Amino acid sequence: MSNRFSAGPAAVLMAAALALAACGAQQKADAVAALPEYRAFGEPQLVAIRGYQGDAMEPFITKDGRYLLFNNRNDPKIDTRLLFAERVDDLTFDYRGELEGANTRALEGVPSMDRHGNLFFVSTRSYAETLSTIYRGRFGQGRVSGIDLVAGISLRQRGMVTFDAEVSADGSTLFVADGRFAGGHVPETADIDIAVRDGAGFRRLPAARDLLRNVNTAALEYAPAISGDLLELFFTRLEGSGRSPRSAILRATRPSAEAPFGLPQRLASITGFVEAPSLSGDGRALYYHRLDGGRFVILRVARPAGP
Repeated sequence: MSNRFSAGPAAVLMAAALALAACGAQQKADAVAALPEYRAFGEPQLVAIRGYQGDAMEPFITKDGRYLLFNNRNDPKIDTRLLFAERVDDLTFDYRGELEGANTRALEGVPSMDRHGNLFFVSTRSYAETLSTIYRGRFGQGRVSGIDLVAGISLRQRGMVTFDAEVSADGSTLFVADGRFAGGHVPETADIDIAVRDGAGFRRLPAARDLLRNVNTAALEYAPAISGDLLELFFTRLEGSGRSPRSAILRATRPSAEAPFGLPQRLASITGFVEAPSLSGDGRALYYHRLDGGRFVILRVARPAGP
């Protein structure tokens, strides 16, 4: 075991939470077939990251489309780090290296960024002491500065881990995913929640349970991605256990930011073991990762303008 897990076993569980795909990775995953289908997106296309040969997971496309943020493989046996690439075209990016200043010997992953350059990400660096995992900093020209812990997100319960987060385009809202662990590599539960800005930190939104009542189920829901107007939510749902889990990327919408999300639809063109959607700033394209022959790659699907 690497000494990057010196924060204790909770950090190892955190790494396992981010590696949900490792369960049954060699099995062909089935979509959540009972759900209605959303067919506006076209066929998946592979995203090329020129100059990079490793696993690419947890993609985030910045709102201006210039950068693709991601991390290498979510695996406790390696040092999971934040990386980035610069756009050449919709399907081609040039690798620029690590997000300088953000990475430690702990796990760092799941980047997202608002339109003002505020980067949010997951890190296990202080979980043993703080029970918190969400950090932020200022992004500029590949470097992250002013990194600090985001107050108000942690549920303050040992065994509960916030392992996913995406910030809204305006920086006022965080969609997060919390998992409950009891010694296994996969959380017993995983649900999406909402936090809103409160001074320098954030606070959990009391109405979130109702707003997400059609999203969260007894299955595992995680990896939220939200549109700029907060009306369209994409996320991952994982069902099954052992060596035959089933994953799907789902879409739910609502008529206003005060209304609950409706019943989700399955993105029909996205198949295989898939996770971690990221919506482009114009809402036309969705990036995500998929397991292909033992390696995680990033793909893109596109739709006509508008939802």
